[in-house]
Amino acid sequence: MHRKGRQDAARAKIFAKLAREITVAAKSGLPDPAMNPRLRLAVQAARAENMPKENIERAIKKAQGNDTENFESVRYEGYGPGGVAIIVEALTDNRNRTGGAVRAAFTKYGGNLGSTGSVSHMFDRIGEVVYGAEVASADAMLEAAIEAGAEDVQSDENGHVITCAFEDLGSVANALEERFGQPTSVKIVWRPNISTQIDEDHAQTVMKLISALEDDDDVQSVFSNFEVSDEVMAKLTAA
Repeated sequence: MHRKGRQDAARAKIFAKLAREITVAAKSGLPDPAMNPRLRLAVQAARAENMPKENIERAIKKAQGNDTENFESVRYEGYGPGGVAIIVEALTDNRNRTGGAVRAAFTKYGGNLGSTGSVSHMFDRIGEVVYGAEVASADAMLEAAIEAGAEDVQSDENGHVITCAFEDLGSVANALEERFGQPTSVKIVWRPNISTQIDEDHAQTVMKLISALEDDDDVQSVFSNFEVSDEVMAKLTAA
């Protein structure tokens, strides 16, 4: 029962963050996903997380009210333990509150918050669509993804990860959904082009930092470039 409670709480937090992105996207343009690329992507991401249709519609309608908060997108960059590069994306109606919370998390776990651009050069901003392994063979997914305009596909027993230019994500996701159904996830990510290898102790602390950041209501996504050995990863997963 307690485990289900934790799962429900985590799901509610995910839905709240998705709803915020939908509302901000709808407010930034037309409230029609077909005419608003940012809103279309936000709705696709929400559907991939099985967010109820009524929740999505409510979030869109909220943008049309006069009492909605003025949220803005903010990106924070810094270094975690072991020199790991970290990017934090947030939607906030109070930069001082969010910036203070992000800085406090970095400080608590031995990191340092830097200026915008301090680590983003170590990442590529791309679109990512994920499907389960059961929906198609590796060859079928590769063929469909290339036809849809994707740049690459990585397939293994865990599933298919399709990547594309971030501005093409909406059209690629639509094309793949028509063929294979609802994906597991649709999102814009920061993929490391330079990785930082760290030991088990540093990895544990970095994961605590990332968890603390993700737990903040204003934080939408956290990305890092740390790498660990297979042995360390097995220990972390077991823990």
